[in-house]
Amino acid sequence: MSLPLIEFRDVHKTLGSTPVLRGTNLKIPKGQITTIIGKSGTGKSVFFKHIIGLLKPDAGDIICDGKPMSAMTRSELWQWRGKFSYMFQNMALFDSMTVYANVALPLEQGTTLARREIRKRVHERLRQLDLEGIDHKYPSELSGGMQKRVAMARALVTDPEIILFDEPTTGLDPIRKNAVHSMISEYQSRYGFTVMLISHEIPDVFLITQQLAMLDEGKIIFQGPPEDIQNVDDPMIHAFITGLHHPQDELTGMDTVTHGKQHYQEAMDRLEKNERAAFSIILLTLESLDTINAKLGHVQGQVILKNFSSEVRKHIRAEDSCSRHGMSKLMIVRQNAGAQNARDFCFRLAKDLKADHIVNHTLPELPSLNVSAGFAQADQGASFENVLAQAESRESTFLEFKIH
Repeated sequence: MSLPLIEFRDVHKTLGSTPVLRGTNLKIPKGQITTIIGKSGTGKSVFFKHIIGLLKPDAGDIICDGKPMSAMTRSELWQWRGKFSYMFQNMALFDSMTVYANVALPLEQGTTLARREIRKRVHERLRQLDLEGIDHKYPSELSGGMQKRVAMARALVTDPEIILFDEPTTGLDPIRKNAVHSMISEYQSRYGFTVMLISHEIPDVFLITQQLAMLDEGKIIFQGPPEDIQNVDDPMIHAFITGLHHPQDELTGMDTVTHGKQHYQEAMDRLEKNERAAFSIILLTLESLDTINAKLGHVQGQVILKNFSSEVRKHIRAEDSCSRHGMSKLMIVRQNAGAQNARDFCFRLAKDLKADHIVNHTLPELPSLNVSAGFAQADQGASFENVLAQAESRESTFLEFKIH
């Protein structure tokens, strides 16, 4: 097992007379997205400031890429900080500087890039965040949501090794919130940087997170894959997750991943109790979403995903359920339907879905809407994980089609 990029070992920190970190232990793997959750005021932002050395622990060690931060020279500490970019909750935009100047600032101060290259990078990030044409404006002239996206562009413009995001989607509407999540996930996957994210967006953030950590009373009380936290017996953790868990996915209006799994189990219980006909699950993936994001921006990509989901919902039966299963995936639990029935449904869907209902044809350079469909029959006793793996396997993706 590889060494963690960052490790907190029994870290304590008191601010004033208030203990904030009380023996915090956490391993942060390199090249993954780790999300910190927890109640307000539990020390999540203080935790972040320790990672980049803005605060020093009263006790304990922070190990950075194999070396204790306390043993770093001033030069090594500056070099460590140079690996980071960050977006804190208050965004820290400079009111006296234009949008362009705010985004360009890290490149102008921290690199020797030519002005032409800086201009290219800044405009590319602004375009990807649906911020074109506002270079000359000042933060005070922008809405709160636009200010957040400007701060996001600035955090990404240096192509950093590690990015810290402190509540980056607070106050955004579902489309732009999902656009931010999509962008974080896409760029992390493409470039392999490490992400530390503080968020209350449950379960939305589960779609992009490899590791989840819950901070409570200054201690990490859970660390692991996001799907595992939903099976933890601790009543406090369960109450926190349940309290923030939206009953439906805000973007698509469909059930969440958790509820999709519950629908599967309910169908399996009925199957085993009544010995009814087998049921199936169907996975639909909007394969061209990354291309759409790249050409039209992540905001427009989420609009198209939302419309695609809405059209799919129109074609499922009342007894069936449909849930969002990933950044570009939908899962249908089709009752009393074997493999042949699921196959026939997918062929009908490929025929009936229309691009006119999903996109606005005035959009320039619209990429093709490519969809893949996989299915698997669930027989008695079959686990959700096994049936899902079968539906996700390339051998089971029997149908790939373009929406015209």
